[in-house]
Amino acid sequence: MSTRLRLAQCGLSAGKKARLHRILYKHGLGNGTALFLPYDQGLEHGPRDFFADPIAADPKYIIRLALEGGFNGIAIQIGLAEKFYWDYAGEVPLILKLNGKTDIPSDVSPLSPLHASVEDAVRLGADAVGYTLYVGSPAQEADFAQYRSVRQDAQRLGMPLIVWAYPRGEAIEHKGGRTRSTRCTTPPGSPVSSVPMWSR
Repeated sequence: MSTRLRLAQCGLSAGKKARLHRILYKHGLGNGTALFLPYDQGLEHGPRDFFADPIAADPKYIIRLALEGGFNGIAIQIGLAEKFYWDYAGEVPLILKLNGKTDIPSDVSPLSPLHASVEDAVRLGADAVGYTLYVGSPAQEADFAQYRSVRQDAQRLGMPLIVWAYPRGEAIEHKGGRTRSTRCTTPPGSPVSSVPMWSR
């Protein structure tokens, strides 16, 4: 069994340490593990995700679910955060999702453009920001440049950065797949990474 580093051993800035402490030890199980409720898929998938369970289309219901379900935080886009998070600020940590895309254009060269900033996250009282990175996409050069800018702002403002890394592109399975996605989030400087165990 591996030993988990304490936050004090991670070389974090005061802002990052304080925010991660709130996420990991003041919410959820409070034992240093984290379970986040993602609610950012409405932008990418449109309303179809909510047809089977219409109540799930209500952002207030989802934020209450995160709070009552003991999640360590909720990941939402800026529009929902600005409109609905205020009533729950301080009760459940906000992970402001900084980028996102729709599934309307072709997914041949996926790139998830920015539509929020780390400064927006600070203004909204977020405890972390989230970023989607498409490893292996033909657009990865632009993606990494965009990610670098977010990482620099997060570092400057003491904001933890959570990266959702997805393998994409024709060559990904021949060149490391999910393992490559995980490995690609560490050198650019993400303290927290999430690599889904499914693929599209």
